[in-house]
Amino acid sequence: MSATRAVRRRDTPPPRTGNSEAEVLRGFLDHLRTSIAAKVDGAPEPRVRTAAVPSGTNLLGLLNHLTYVERSMFLGEAVTDWKATFRAAPGDSVADVVARYRDVVGRANTVLDGCADLAAPVPRRRPGRPAPSLRWALTHMIEETGRHAGHADILRELIDGTTGR
Repeated sequence: MSATRAVRRRDTPPPRTGNSEAEVLRGFLDHLRTSIAAKVDGAPEPRVRTAAVPSGTNLLGLLNHLTYVERSMFLGEAVTDWKATFRAAPGDSVADVVARYRDVVGRANTVLDGCADLAAPVPRRRPGRPAPSLRWALTHMIEETGRHAGHADILRELIDGTTGR
């Protein structure tokens, strides 16, 4: 039996959003964003950075990666080495990475708040690279964030027994 005490949280159900497609997509994306940030927040050092699977994936790195994905997708920032985004800087604390993610999500939501047409391209500056439609970008971010939130659920449980979202 492990000395680690399992912490059980009640799962938060999917959001009840408005009737429009945009409200549903944004509602689910925000739900997943909140879930993964909460999953990482308060995770203990150094285990939050320790690879728990052969691929080297670690809990803090997942949130760091999603920060870069949000920046790229909605803010137009270029990423030159995606593999490197899966590692937080050694000097970054859990609180630093969580705060940075929440800040980027807030900035991305400000951009999204100005978008009324889901068929229009995401308003980002990336010369020579066409932007996807807002619909595609939101759907992709739901998939990307949801996939990594699932990874984070497993990694957090392995670290200290914490479950739920």
